[in-house]
Amino acid sequence: MDSQQVNEGDGNRGDADRRATAREMAIGLAHVFRAHDEGERQRAIDACRRVDELQFPHLDDEDVELAATALVEALWAKDEVEFRCLTGGEIDEERILDADYSRVSSRLRQRALLVGADQRYATNKVEAWRQHKAGGDYWTPYQRAQMYEIRAAIQDPEYPKKQRGGRSGPGPEPMRYVLASELHDMNTKRHWEQGIEVLVPYYDFILGRTRK
Repeated sequence: MDSQQVNEGDGNRGDADRRATAREMAIGLAHVFRAHDEGERQRAIDACRRVDELQFPHLDDEDVELAATALVEALWAKDEVEFRCLTGGEIDEERILDADYSRVSSRLRQRALLVGADQRYATNKVEAWRQHKAGGDYWTPYQRAQMYEIRAAIQDPEYPKKQRGGRSGPGPEPMRYVLASELHDMNTKRHWEQGIEVLVPYYDFILGRTRK
C-alpha cells in the first residue's frame, strides 16, 4: 500500500468519525427538545452541555456548563411567559405579542456572551419564540439566531461566505436547524428521527471547521 492510499484511508476514517460525532450531537439536541417537552430540566442541561462542549471547543468546562444552563433556563422562562398568555387553554396571540420576554432575553444574552456570539442571537431567538406561538413568521429570526451561533462556533464572523448570487440568505446550516424544529413540532417518532437526520450535516459542518 502506498502513502497516498494510507492518507486516503486516514481521511475516510476521519470523515466517518466526524460524522459519527455529528450524529451524536444531533441526537443530543433532540434529547434537549424532548427533555424540555417532558419538563426534565436537569436532563435537558446534561444533553445540552454535551452538545455545547463539542460545538464550542474554544470554551472551558465552566463556560460550557454556564452556556448550556443559560439556554435551558431560557426555554423554561419562555414556558412561563407562554403560560401567562393562556386563555381557555390556548395561547392568546395578542397577549403574547405584548408579553414581557426580558427574563428569556437575559438568559439568551448570557449564552451569547459566553460562547462569543453577537447579541443579535438573543434578540432574534426571542422574536422567533414569540412569533412561533403568535402564529407569525418565526423561521426568519430563528435562522438569523442560528447564523450568529454558528459564527461563534466556527469563529468566523463572515459565515456564510457565498461565492455567487443570493447572498442575502443565512446559509444552509441555519435552515437545517429550523427544519429540524419544524419536524420536532410534528410530534411523531418518524418526524423526530427525520429531524435528527437533518441536523447531522449541520453539526458535521461545524466539526469540519473546528477540528483541524
